[in-house]
Amino acid sequence: MNKAVELQDLGYKDYKETWDYQEELFKGILDIKIQNRRENTDKETPNYFLFVEHPHVYTLGKSGDIDNLLLNEDQLKAKGATFYKINRGGDITYHGPGQIVGYPILDLDNFFTDIHKYLRFLEEVIILTLDEYGIKAMRSEGETGVWIDVGTPFARKICAMGVRASRWVTMHGFALNVNSDLGYFDNIIPCGIRGKAVTSLNVELGKPEIPVEEVKTKLLKHFKALFEVEFFEREKV
Repeated sequence: MNKAVELQDLGYKDYKETWDYQEELFKGILDIKIQNRRENTDKETPNYFLFVEHPHVYTLGKSGDIDNLLLNEDQLKAKGATFYKINRGGDITYHGPGQIVGYPILDLDNFFTDIHKYLRFLEEVIILTLDEYGIKAMRSEGETGVWIDVGTPFARKICAMGVRASRWVTMHGFALNVNSDLGYFDNIIPCGIRGKAVTSLNVELGKPEIPVEEVKTKLLKHFKALFEVEFFEREKV
């Protein structure tokens, strides 16, 4: 089992370009697995972890309801936002500047073949990271992602999640609001859940801005511990 994970920070990158790149990596792992099965070989499959920050974009999962997008095409353009219907689970969400998006593209045969456990581990990475900032985050029963003040009238979501998996290979992932413009969430019914607010790390801490690289370091530390991985980065040519 290969538990080495190639870390790539893509910086500020268009959603569709990143989605296409994810698909390329995802397909590369699947091709190796198919070849191994067909030829009875045991070639090692790679794993990746992508960090990225997207321009304003709304994405709708395959089980989502388009009515949860509250803007028409002209209004999207006026907001400087784009929209994509995509192949992950879940409903509608927003990505934009100030948000840390993480896309683990893993062959779970290298770790454990349990999608529910995988999602719970992703949530735990976020919960442990927020705990370092003194924020008590938690899961909300029946609602994937990470929340604050669950079970109260003030329940609010700080991290959305949605994944796709095929032959135990994952793609898509999590979106943690760090310094996000929360006004963009007013244009959707986030994750199709009415009557619950969305928040971000800087709002919870009452600060104008939280260092994004600092948060990424904490996320990677907890991901490494929970998934028992070793991160590496390729030298840039």
